[in-house]
Amino acid sequence: MLAELGNFALVIALMMSMLLAIYPMWGAYKNHAQMMALAKPLAIGLFVFTLFAYIVLTRAFIENDFSLAYVAHHSNSLLPWYYRVTAVWGGHEGSFLLWVLIFSLWTVAVALFSRAIPIQMVARVLAVLGLVAMGFYLFILLASNPFDRLLPFYPVDGRDLNPLLQDFGMIIHPPMLYMGYVGFSVAFAFAIAALISGKLDSTWARWSRPWTIAAWCFLTVGIALGSWWAYYELGWGGWWFWDPSENAAFMPWLVGTALMHSLAVTEKRKVFKSWTVLLAISAFSMSLLGTFLIRSGILVSVHAFATDPTRGLFILGILAVTVGGSLLLYALRAPQLKSTGRYELFSREVLLIGNNVLLTAATIVVFLGTLLPLVHKELGLGSISIGAPFFNQMFVFLIVPFVFLMGLGPLSRWKRQSPTALVRQLLIAFGISLSAAVLVIFSYDQAAYMAALGMTLSFWILLTTLQEVMQRIEGNKGELSVVAKLRALTPSHWGMVLGHVGFAVTLIGITLVSNYEQESDVRMSTGDSINIGGYDFVFNGVEELKGPNYGGHVGLVDVFEDGDFVSALAAEKRFYPVQRTTMTEAGIDSGLTRDLFVALGERLDNGDWALRIYVKPFVNWIWAGAFIMGIGGIFSIADRRYRMAKVAKFKSLTSNGKTIEPATEAN
Repeated sequence: MLAELGNFALVIALMMSMLLAIYPMWGAYKNHAQMMALAKPLAIGLFVFTLFAYIVLTRAFIENDFSLAYVAHHSNSLLPWYYRVTAVWGGHEGSFLLWVLIFSLWTVAVALFSRAIPIQMVARVLAVLGLVAMGFYLFILLASNPFDRLLPFYPVDGRDLNPLLQDFGMIIHPPMLYMGYVGFSVAFAFAIAALISGKLDSTWARWSRPWTIAAWCFLTVGIALGSWWAYYELGWGGWWFWDPSENAAFMPWLVGTALMHSLAVTEKRKVFKSWTVLLAISAFSMSLLGTFLIRSGILVSVHAFATDPTRGLFILGILAVTVGGSLLLYALRAPQLKSTGRYELFSREVLLIGNNVLLTAATIVVFLGTLLPLVHKELGLGSISIGAPFFNQMFVFLIVPFVFLMGLGPLSRWKRQSPTALVRQLLIAFGISLSAAVLVIFSYDQAAYMAALGMTLSFWILLTTLQEVMQRIEGNKGELSVVAKLRALTPSHWGMVLGHVGFAVTLIGITLVSNYEQESDVRMSTGDSINIGGYDFVFNGVEELKGPNYGGHVGLVDVFEDGDFVSALAAEKRFYPVQRTTMTEAGIDSGLTRDLFVALGERLDNGDWALRIYVKPFVNWIWAGAFIMGIGGIFSIADRRYRMAKVAKFKSLTSNGKTIEPATEAN
């Protein structure tokens, strides 16, 4: 009975999304206060009924209700309770229910935390979100319903959750990634609402900027968590494979990064309005495209756990309507998107738009590299493979000018910057960057050209960021201490600093692990040892392994450095009998400057075991940098300008209940 109530809740949520798409938009068009006021309760209702449906499905998993087809296909009575909870998003139907739950959460957040924004704008934004939500709810109810029954006959036990998903990383990775994906819908809705209203000044950019930063933060952390999960779970020892699903998440991140910076320029300088609107449309479009690629089954990925070509066509339809409709509206309103600010060729505006162009070029590279093999095959031209070498080479060409502009931009002034005024600072930063890179490189046994380049770029970012902070301090002429001047800097400024520092930290990790990791595939018997990267790995044999829903073996390896004990690693080889699947759980000793990584392979004919051993320098800096970037985003969102924005009072209600839109203060 509860399952039917959950299904009915989704039907009610669909109806509410329809009302949300119609009434507030009509009210904004007619300037009718009562109709616009319906937006907030409808948004709350949308979230409440979707949450109820999600709780019902979660309870069905916890109670092992195998009469539901979705539960029977993705759970098992032996599955630990915490994996039963996360199994809710372990397949197609449940993961899309999580998607719409998060979508409704963003919608209700806009309704509750937009009091400083004129009611007409909020009504249009929520109406656009309601219109998009309609497509998702129709998709769930018509093509991907998690409440379908197997009555009158259903299995005694379930097929179990995909072993790849039985991991802590997959408990937190999908929700974070979805929060980023779906969060870009808010920036999209603000852009569309501005196009509909025809009021395309810089104010809408200010309103949508904190929502965009929040979505970018979630997506950044979500991508980092996915990379970390693949690193320790798949047994390959790699942190990025240019896998189609990784690319699907990376594309909206690239566009979102460009959008975040473009919104800042549009807000502060009233320029690049047309470009910013197009980026807002593109960011959400890329999120929908990524969903289609992974869910449709047209691309093969180790991360794509729920694919269905038929349902993929439904998603493609949603993508076509959303992108096509928004681009048509954009084309109709394009003549009104005129910038009012002025700037010269060498200024912060031009440097930021230059970085936007490079981020867009990177997105196109990933897009073509991901989809070209599919198009090539569909045209009957045979199969081709585009792998890591292509992406790595293309990104090297793009990242050098990108990082140069990234360091130069914050040091430059708005409107006009004299190049000669920056020469001394740039020469100092470049000289120290090059020297530091050389010192780091020569601390290893062999020098590498790409390592020298990567470290120079990393130190360039760090030093120019430090110079920018010092420039701000020196520009404060008050009789304050250095600490007081640092505290006077705004949270949004510290957000920029942390974002750039985090990127530099990630780049250091990528550079060093890519050029100096050491790897060896060996066969070992009990008592054997091997020296890799200055560490002695001693194989102590294999023991039986028994888990709640799996069995297998665990290989025991002790690690020594110069005769001193360092760590005891346990590398597991698990077998899941229900799904007849074998999984690798690597043994890892993590440190600030290196990881020791051991993966257990197959047992060989003579009783020896195959092992894969890595020494990975600074690999954890990759993910640490991503989390620093996320913290920077939190600082930016916390800026007082977004929390304390006020709406000017207005005299306004007419006798028939209509209202006039107030003007906002330009804080």
